[in-house]
Formats: sequence, structure tokens, C-alpha cells
Amino acid sequence: MDAVRLIVTSRRALAGSGGTPEMLTEVWQAQALAQAIGSRLAVAGPPELRGEALGLTELAGRGCGVLDTPRLATEDLRAAQLTELGDARQALVCLGGLLGEVGMALVGLACASDDESTYWQCMESIDAADESRDRVQQMLRRLADREEELPREGTRLQGVALPETARKEEALPEEIVPEREAG
Repeated sequence: MDAVRLIVTSRRALAGSGGTPEMLTEVWQAQALAQAIGSRLAVAGPPELRGEALGLTELAGRGCGVLDTPRLATEDLRAAQLTELGDARQALVCLGGLLGEVGMALVGLACASDDESTYWQCMESIDAADESRDRVQQMLRRLADREEELPREGTRLQGVALPETARKEEALPEEIVPEREAG
């Protein structure tokens, strides 16, 4: 299944979770999914993301490790259902949102918890989710930097063709005036 669809499913399940055990299961599922996405990006993602993706894999793995492992059937593991990333940028944007929601859910859970063990699991998992989200944000910045560096298709700056919408000289700074086409 596509990464974005799995993330949307996780967001809905997290929002719909009721008690503490169910919510912790959904947090674990989200962290495991982040780990799987990080692993997939580290192996087959854009080259500039691979180091950060490996870090995401490790951080999300830590997020899973601090929580009690839920008893789930293999077919219920969302991370195991990941078959393709799709658009890396879209997957990362959605994953960042999921990890933010995980952090907020854990804060609420920690504040309401009377059990010290659950409280500390939540605190450790909050740190892991926050650091994982930071890593996702770094990867999104790298993708944005890459997009800025790549010349746009059909543009010609200083000898490169510009699309029709940017051919008007007044629309461009003086140093980026298109060459006049022979007509």
C-alpha cells in the first residue's frame, strides 16, 4: 500500500483511539510506519535524503522500543503493508503531520496518566516523535533545496528558453533577461 494512504489510515486510527492501551498501540503503529518509511527512503529514496532517512529509521525505532509492543496480527501491522513510497515530498509532509499528532496525543496521555510507567513511556516516546519529526522537516528542506537548484523545464536563463509566461522583460530582474529570439 502507498505510504500516504497508510499515514492517513494511521492518523484516523490515532484520532479515533479511545483508552490508553488503544492510543499507545496507535502511537506504536505510527512510529513503526515512520521507521518503515525512513528505511525505504534510506534504500531507494533521493540520494540527498538517505543519511537523514537512516536517522529517521533509528529515531522511530527508538520510539517503538520505549513502548510496550502491542499484540497485533501481522496483517494489522501498517508498516508491513508499505509497498511503495509514492511521491517522497508528499509522504514526508503527511508523515510530519502524523508525528506531530502523535506528540500531541502523547502529551495528553502523559498528563492524564496516574501510572508512572505509562507516564515515562509517553515522555520517552514524545522525545522520539519530536526528533523524528525534526528529521522529516530536515528532509523536506533538502528536497526544497534540490528543487531550487534544478532548472525548471522549459526555462532559459542566460541562454536557456523561458516559458511564455516569463518571457516579458518587465517580469524579470535585469540580470535575468531572456535572449531575444530570432523572429
